Parts: sequence; structure tokens; C-alpha cells
Amino acid sequence: MTVLVTGGAGYIGSHMVWALLDAGERVVVLDRLTTGFEWAVAPQAKLIVGDVGDPNLVEAVIEQYEIEAVFHFAGSVVVPESVSDPLGYYHNNTSNTRTLIEAAVRQGVRHLIFSSTAAVYGATGSEPVSEDAPLRPETPYGMSKLMSEMMLRDAAAAHGFTYTCLRYFNVSGADPLGRTGQSTQGATHLLKVACEAALGKRASISVFGTDYPTRDGTCIRDFMHVTDLVDAHLLALARLRSGGVSLTVNCGYGRGFSVLELIDSVRRISGMDFKVELCEPRSGDMPSVIADPTRAHEELGWKPVHDNLDKIVADALSWEAALARRDLRETLKRSRERDSIAGRLSAS
Repeated sequence: MTVLVTGGAGYIGSHMVWALLDAGERVVVLDRLTTGFEWAVAPQAKLIVGDVGDPNLVEAVIEQYEIEAVFHFAGSVVVPESVSDPLGYYHNNTSNTRTLIEAAVRQGVRHLIFSSTAAVYGATGSEPVSEDAPLRPETPYGMSKLMSEMMLRDAAAAHGFTYTCLRYFNVSGADPLGRTGQSTQGATHLLKVACEAALGKRASISVFGTDYPTRDGTCIRDFMHVTDLVDAHLLALARLRSGGVSLTVNCGYGRGFSVLELIDSVRRISGMDFKVELCEPRSGDMPSVIADPTRAHEELGWKPVHDNLDKIVADALSWEAALARRDLRETLKRSRERDSIAGRLSAS
């Protein structure tokens, strides 16, 4: 049997593919490569370039490769963008998830693990939020994910498959082995932006809001290492395979750091200073979002091993430096190719 990873060429999905392969799984990736990269997919995995919203393609992939379980990462994730383009988010996140679920049901997929978000809670206050907290998403992004969760719940009850929804808080960092990381061009993830500023890829970093009711006036987030996150997914799959019932769990550490604290860590570890611009708050941002991870510990047996802000920052910086080297190699390669073509044209 084989595992399908949608969005497996993206940030979290590419980490998931490596983790599955490390665990001895056979992996197929479905990604349309809008924000992901072909080179980010582990070479041992089978990459199919296509849209998870194409029902015929999804069913054909599931049937051909005898897919037993699906990890669903494909989707749009920028909160402010969802406010300006709500229909795009309801299409890409909600409608396409419905298409995937229907295809999985038709082909008898047994397990589905869904990439959800803490944005389903909306405003949460300063205390860690549990899975039983009220679900009041304040952005189309959060609502698009909550609607997908509801579809999973209802479809599983009607059709007999099992699922796990993992509600992410703030995923950060990169593979400690340097195999993949956050590579999206123009990414809005705070740590990604700060690392780019530290390495001179950006002139500055913007901090949106400095008068929130927090310890330094900036937003507080539960920053979680991406490797710990994919470990939670592996445990979720093992639990479902062993007969576990469907489940929704938070993925976070249960403590948070402010925007300025993360920036200070980047400056200290990189040894580089960079310009920080203080700006007005953004629509949809909440003062503090911290997970209560008790259920993940108890139900999945999840024990994070990278729960350290400096570790998260160091791995992210290492990956950003590797990306810079890769970009330089690609630039030199293209330059040589242009010179070669120009030389042949001149000779003729």
C-alpha cells in the first residue's frame, strides 16, 4: 500500500514526504507546483504534477497506486490574502478538499490526515486554547479550513473511513538534515522573512502592531518546529492504522514567543542586524495564539524534541543560506547557458 501526499512539493508537505520515506513508506506526491518546487520532492517519491481539484486525476492516482492513506496539505495559507480574496480561498481550500474527499471515498481510501489551523478558533485570549474551545474563525482562511473539517466529519460518519485533523499553530524551522525547508518565493511566514532580512535578501522586516496587550506589545505565537509537526502526523497515521477513531488535535508547544523575541533570536544567532519597520496592525491578526497540546500528548503519544526557539531559528537560517547558494548556482548556470548560445550564434 502507498501513501498520497497532496501539496508534497510545498513547505510542510515536502518535510512530510521525507519523514514518510524515512519511516519506510511508499509515497506518491500530487502537487500543481504553484508555490511548491519539483526539486523539493524527495527523489524516492513519485511526483505527479496536477491539481487536487481534478476529480478524475485524483481518482486515477488513488486507483493506480493503491493509495491507503492521504495526507492533505494542498491549499492556500496567507491570512491577509484570504481577506482580500475569500472566494479564491473557499475554492482552493474548501471546494478542492471536497473533491479530494469524494475521490477518496469512491476509491475506498481508509485514512485521511488533514492539515488544519488554529485560525478555526478565532480570537483566543492569552491562555492556551484546547480543541474544545469555541470555533469562531475571523478570516476566510480559518473558515475555509473549518468547513473542510466539517466535511471530513460528516463524510467519515457516512462512509466509514477514519481521519485526523491537526490544527497547526505557527510552523517554523527547517529539516535539521538540510534536505528541505521553507522555499516559497514571497513567503509571509515571520521567521522566513526575518531570515531573509538577516542574510540581506530583504532590506527590512515589518512588524505589524506594537500596542497589543502582550508583554512587549507585539503578537505572541506558538512557534513549532516543522520536524516535530510531521512527527505528529506519522503518529496520527499509526494510530488510525491500529484502529484509532477519528480525532482532532492541536499541534503546538503550549508556550509562545513574541514577534520581537523571534527577531531578537534571529539577530543573535545570525550575528547580523537588519532594519525593523513598525507598522499598523493587519486585519485578521490576533494578539496571542497558543496551543494546549495535551490531547496530542495523550492520544498520539507525541513528544516534541525540537522545542527550542533558538534551534528553530538556527535550522531556518541554515536552510535560507542553502537556498542562497542554490540560487547562485542556478544564476551561474543560466548565465553560462546564455553565453554558450550567444557564442554559437556569433560563430554562425
